[in-house]
Amino acid sequence: MKEQSTKTIYFAFIWHATFLALTLSMLDYNTVFPALVSALTESKIVFGILYSIMIGAPLIFNLAFSHYLKKRPNKKKFLLLGIQLRAAAFLGMAIFTYKFGADEPRFVVASFFVWIFLFSASGGFAGISYAEIIGKLLSSRERTRLYAIKQFFSSIAAFAGGLIISRIFSFSALEFPANYSLTLLIGFLGLTVASLGFYAIREPEEDKPAEGSLSFLDYLKKVPEYLKNDKTLRRFILVENMTSFSVMILPFYMIFAIDTLGVDSGYIGWYLLFQITGGILSNIVWTYIASRYDSRRIIKTCIFVGGTVPLIALALSRLGPEAFSFVFLLTGFIQSGRRIGFEPYILDIAPTAHRTEYLGIRGSMNIGAVLLPIAGGAVIQTLGYTFTFVIVTVIMFTAGLMLGKPAPSSEA
Repeated sequence: MKEQSTKTIYFAFIWHATFLALTLSMLDYNTVFPALVSALTESKIVFGILYSIMIGAPLIFNLAFSHYLKKRPNKKKFLLLGIQLRAAAFLGMAIFTYKFGADEPRFVVASFFVWIFLFSASGGFAGISYAEIIGKLLSSRERTRLYAIKQFFSSIAAFAGGLIISRIFSFSALEFPANYSLTLLIGFLGLTVASLGFYAIREPEEDKPAEGSLSFLDYLKKVPEYLKNDKTLRRFILVENMTSFSVMILPFYMIFAIDTLGVDSGYIGWYLLFQITGGILSNIVWTYIASRYDSRRIIKTCIFVGGTVPLIALALSRLGPEAFSFVFLLTGFIQSGRRIGFEPYILDIAPTAHRTEYLGIRGSMNIGAVLLPIAGGAVIQTLGYTFTFVIVTVIMFTAGLMLGKPAPSSEA
């Protein structure tokens, strides 16, 4: 196969990342999605279940996805299939919300259990294929640099998406459910356009692996073997689960501001733009680190900064809602760092022949990302904000110290 340029590969992934970021702003997990569900039902339990599906479905099925994809030497067609299914979920939500949102909200909520599952699970399916293709096409240093560059473009696109959201909801003539239906329709179009970049790249051919013939049960039995034989993998999984405590409290900074500062809904858009701005500005730091160090350094920086945010939130809560905006600037900083650092690191430590399994293990073993956000409200209600924030800081700093020394890359 003719060698393809790194620029072409970068372009394809940056194109996708840009339109994906714009798309995900249309269903932002911390603002748009909760508001949409709240407009359809007052049940916090229903929202909690839907949010759990949104976050957890890709992780729960990652091992099954990785087993299926392990048998397939070429992943590009499965990546495109996953993206197309995600786009279909956006379109389905848009149609059901527009047609039934005003008169049959319960029916729309019931349909969301299907659409959200499809949206989330297909994202996990596409994600493994996506990471596998990056692992095939680029070296360790090239991967880390790509993640930093595409994060920069993603942040700009997310900011543009935030402005679009603000504009849509500022039109008094565009009422529920038409406003939410429009954002979901934009999401469908954005994902469709995002997929076009991948048609420009050629996935390298590889032999079908022998282990691809294993049954799923036998495949699962090999997971303890990988964990037993790879100390770096075990430590990484433990650290990522510990850092999920930081992810747990991200949605609660807004609730903390409402409870302690008395902010109203007018601050939601304001804080969202600060969060996106933090993601954009952070890329200066992440690009610098990526050009000089490995992905482990990005993760450690992200963890330690994330560990300080709860304490900063407690301090700034005494200075008023405007000063509290800095907290959301920092949340954008650490969210950007997580995206740039964690996936390249698992690709760095994974042996080339077992990259798919490592990606599946990483997702399915990340239990904290599924359970802790659900438990966050109960923990804060029981223990209070101050105690919970301090505990999160201690756990985050411990996780940063546990990450240890970098493992040698599995490839040049």
